Amino acid sequence: MATAAATATVAVAAAAASKIIRGGGLRVGVCSRLGMDMVRNRPFSIKTATLFSPRHHRFSCFCTTANVNVNAEEPTSVSTATNTASESGLDGDVGSIRDAAKMLDIRVGRIIKAWRHEEADTLYVEEVDVGEDEPRIVCSGLVKYIPLHHLQDRKVVVLANLKPRNMRGVKSSGMLMAASDASHENIELLEPPEGSIPGERIWFGAEDDQQNQPDPATPNQIQKKKIWESVQPHLKTDYSCLAMLGEHLMRTSAGVVGCRSLKNANIS
Repeated sequence: MATAAATATVAVAAAAASKIIRGGGLRVGVCSRLGMDMVRNRPFSIKTATLFSPRHHRFSCFCTTANVNVNAEEPTSVSTATNTASESGLDGDVGSIRDAAKMLDIRVGRIIKAWRHEEADTLYVEEVDVGEDEPRIVCSGLVKYIPLHHLQDRKVVVLANLKPRNMRGVKSSGMLMAASDASHENIELLEPPEGSIPGERIWFGAEDDQQNQPDPATPNQIQKKKIWESVQPHLKTDYSCLAMLGEHLMRTSAGVVGCRSLKNANIS
């Protein structure tokens, strides 16, 4: 009799375990032996939830693919900056980025005159004094953002060692640097401080760092090593509208470069 009871007990336990594994409920009758009499107590139920149970699905799964469209701008920027730094041989640390920025030929410029591009509705053409024998011709996509009369005889910041580009029949030899908000609906040109001289090279850091500038890279080097693409994601304005590379101010010998009103803006 004992053997039979033990066998039955094992069978019940096995069946119960199987049902628990499958995630089902289990109804158990509890029995107690009081002398020779069997008294069946009130049954109760055990509800289980396993990894296979539908109830388990209420918890978030951390092994799903993220929605790449959520806040797409930020990851894309970080990824682009990281990839560009890798391609250019930079490791992305502050020292490397600052060294790369020293290879840029950023100068104070003065727009002598500006006019609408005859073949492109969104472009201005500017004749800019950057301290050379002849003024440079620069094309800028600023028609939607800055009235033409605001460009005449204006001091600007020019990136001067980019490779020239043909812009709808006009050879553009440089780029006017500007700040823009996150939506890119508002754009303001960077402005050198009063007293800055056209042709003066601009640097990042303290006043004393002006003497430590290496010769700028050639346009071919800028393009091949993607130096501008590596530096540009780190250029911002601060809460006072001052232009910065990380924590280093953009300077001329007359003071700090900035824009009129855009705070914490991107610079390009």
